[in-house]
Amino acid sequence: MMALDVPARCQRFLAFDFGLKRTGVASGNRLTGTATPQATIQAMGDARFAPIAARIKEWQPDALVVGVPYHPDGAAHENTARALKFARQLRGRHGLPVFEVDERYSTTEAHALGAKDADAASACIILEQFLRSLT
Repeated sequence: MMALDVPARCQRFLAFDFGLKRTGVASGNRLTGTATPQATIQAMGDARFAPIAARIKEWQPDALVVGVPYHPDGAAHENTARALKFARQLRGRHGLPVFEVDERYSTTEAHALGAKDADAASACIILEQFLRSLT
C-alpha cells in the first residue's frame, strides 16, 4: 500500500467496515499505530448514520477511514461503489477528512483470527493497515 498524504494534525481516527446490514467500527491513533474494535453498528441504510454520529461525538476523531472492497484482481464490484458512496456521505455529513483503504481480505483475515465480531475486527485490520501506511 502506498503512503497516504495525511496531515500530521490527524492523530485520532475512526474506521468503518461498511456492510449492507452491519458496519464494523474501530478506533485508533497515529501515536500507537494500533486500533481497538468498537461495537458493530447493526443498522441499514440511513439508519446507520445516527449511531455513527454518536460514535464521532464520543471519540472526537480527526479523520475517518473507510474500507473499500475490491475483487482479488483489483476490479471494482457492487459493494465497491456502495462503500465509496458511504465515504462520500460521511464527508458530507461530518465535515471530516475521509480516507479510503483497500480492504481486500480483511473480513477473511478477521475470521481466520477467530474474531467474535468479524465486522469490528475487520475495521481494526483496515485501520491498522491505514496507520502502517502513515509511517
